[in-house]
Amino acid sequence: MHIDILTIFPEMFHGVFSQSIIKRSREKDLVTIRMIDIRDFATNKHKRVDDYQYGGGAGMVMMIEPISACIEHLQKEKTYDDIIFMTPDGELFDQQAANRHSLQNNIMILCGHYKGIDERIREHYITKEISVGDYVLSGGEVAAMAFTDAVVRLIPGVLNDETSALSDSFQDGMLSAPVYTRPSEFRGMRVPDVLLSGNDKEIENWRLQKAIERTHERRPGLMDKE
Repeated sequence: MHIDILTIFPEMFHGVFSQSIIKRSREKDLVTIRMIDIRDFATNKHKRVDDYQYGGGAGMVMMIEPISACIEHLQKEKTYDDIIFMTPDGELFDQQAANRHSLQNNIMILCGHYKGIDERIREHYITKEISVGDYVLSGGEVAAMAFTDAVVRLIPGVLNDETSALSDSFQDGMLSAPVYTRPSEFRGMRVPDVLLSGNDKEIENWRLQKAIERTHERRPGLMDKE
């Protein structure tokens, strides 16, 4: 998989993408990720990428020319399955969407900033708009990091145990069951006996029951979707 992230703050990604699962996936050449600085495509003297919005109002708007030039430059190199804009008013991102995007080959992600981007970019270039929640961030960078992490971890070979992702919360429409590790007893708090029994069938049934109970208690709406 190849991911290009268009941003005016490329340095924000370096720490996150040089650690943990994303770092290992890049080292294994399972994914390539580039941070593209939109300012490099600005033609004005000060590399300015924002301007006042027409009609007045608070907040600056990212200009159409540098974003358009950046997208078109990258499109000359490859064909993208999706050009994604991270925005609060986009489609709410969930595990099923992560699964779908993990099957793609080339993805471009545009990170907005300030009040937003010129609407003509959304109308003529963007193929999918994605939100990571009903709240507003300072920019699309943090949302792009979350999207990338959720998608990359699903690529075969990224996780040491590929079955781990299959048991994540939301994969089957439910939250995950509780998990425990050693020691089996700590300050009087014991691990459930069934998990120590070695009976795979009973353990599987226990986990399913606990997953159902936890989903009903914490996110009942998930069950309603089924």
